[in-house]
Amino acid sequence: MDNGRVDEGDRENAHRGRNETTEERADRRWTELLQELRVAQTGVQILFGFLLAVVFQPRFGTLAETDKTIYVVTVLLGSATAAALIGPVCYHRLLTGRHLKPETVVWASRLTLLGLVLLFCTMCSALLLIMRVALHNTLALWLVGGMALWSFICWFVFPVWAMTRSSNGRNDAGRVK
Repeated sequence: MDNGRVDEGDRENAHRGRNETTEERADRRWTELLQELRVAQTGVQILFGFLLAVVFQPRFGTLAETDKTIYVVTVLLGSATAAALIGPVCYHRLLTGRHLKPETVVWASRLTLLGLVLLFCTMCSALLLIMRVALHNTLALWLVGGMALWSFICWFVFPVWAMTRSSNGRNDAGRVK
């Protein structure tokens, strides 16, 4: 039976040395998630706002059909990104007071990760459109590919590398060797 305290094994594996109840840990993780969402949502809102304005520019009518298709895909990705990154707030609001905070944090974290993957796709798509319009050649694809690779490394590879390195550099008590 859960007495509200985390057992030894769970404490060492989940949060190394913190003596938190399940609810305290959920509150802390929710606060951290909100800070992350604020950063991501701001970027998405600015990008999405610019995307929405593009269609009303006189030059939009002169774009090639391929570029218009890329634009539509980019706007749809931006919309899906905004929905995924705003979703955790709605999820929390609807479940507040139902004693489901730990579950809420887990699902909100999953939505946030999905939102970040969608943001990656949105940024790549927007960059592709901009580079195609600006350069009119295959260099655009190489530049977008390079930036996509760099973003992927910064957003996903470095954190996974740090996780792997961190877990390999710790002994059974959770201290660095």
